[in-house]
Amino acid sequence: MTPNRVRVVLVDDQPLVRAGLRVLIADSPDLEILGEAGAGAEAVQLVEDVRPDVVMMDIRMPGMDGIEATRLITAGPNTARVLVLTTFDDDEYVYGALRAGASGFLVKDMDLDDILTSIRVVAVGEALIAPRVTRRLIEEFAARPEPTAAPRQGAIKGITDREREVLTLIGRGLSNDEIAGRLFISPATAKAHVGRLFSKLAARDRVQLVIIAYELGLVAPSR
Repeated sequence: MTPNRVRVVLVDDQPLVRAGLRVLIADSPDLEILGEAGAGAEAVQLVEDVRPDVVMMDIRMPGMDGIEATRLITAGPNTARVLVLTTFDDDEYVYGALRAGASGFLVKDMDLDDILTSIRVVAVGEALIAPRVTRRLIEEFAARPEPTAAPRQGAIKGITDREREVLTLIGRGLSNDEIAGRLFISPATAKAHVGRLFSKLAARDRVQLVIIAYELGLVAPSR
């Protein structure tokens, strides 16, 4: 394995899909495929064995589906980030994957360059959702009852007024640079606030911060 490459595992029950992704990634010198799996249980074991940076995870698979596989992977000691491969009419599955800890969502008909960019973005700890999915997905998802909302109501009492402002802007989809401009602070300061929110709210990544902002009523779904 070459240092500084993003190490990827492909998970999809369709060999042709894996083959297409394999060819795409092979042409990128900063990305490296460590292995492939065609089912959820196989994926969980493979991730434990090779410890990739990013797992590209299909949802609908025989046996253990991608949601349960994502839950097991993100709950384990490894630091792999999961990018879910989905189609827009799979909302119910994507909601489940969000709860399970997925860091991003790709629509299978996205431009190839956007798929490669998504892998790199998630690998460095950011979160990404395909633009055509983002707003509807988050709003419908966050409007649903969630058993962890009550503990988060308590956790938010521990954040500062400035951190609450930052969380609200994250919920509105702003980047760190955009938050810095809106609040008249430096990008480094904005990044520091985001880091503290991760810790205080026990959020794995930015997707979860967006969800928490909606669940806590800091951002109202558009009508």
